[in-house]
Amino acid sequence: MPPSVEDRLLDILRSTTRIETLVEGLSLDQFSGDETRRMATERYLEIVCEAARRLPEHVKQEDTAIDWRAMVDFGNRLRHAYHATDVTVIWDIIRTHLPRLKAFVERRLRAAGK
Repeated sequence: MPPSVEDRLLDILRSTTRIETLVEGLSLDQFSGDETRRMATERYLEIVCEAARRLPEHVKQEDTAIDWRAMVDFGNRLRHAYHATDVTVIWDIIRTHLPRLKAFVERRLRAAGK
């Protein structure tokens, strides 16, 4: 049985929470200098992007302020152009975009009774 919308949302929630834990208390310089944390964060971002890519359009339309297309494009970059990934872009995504995505997912899951 393929993953449900709720399964995809839970994947996003788990991965965003793990990213928050990985970067908690770090500066950009500390994050940039810790290859293991950076690589783990990139993997969790891949999961977030892939799960988001597979959400139905009607779910994405519930929050049009989230740039779903950019998320999918970034996931492709992580998978196929990993050698050209800029740590400052990752840091910006973590600090600027993930909180909104996580809040959306939490609201959606609460509404579904999860």
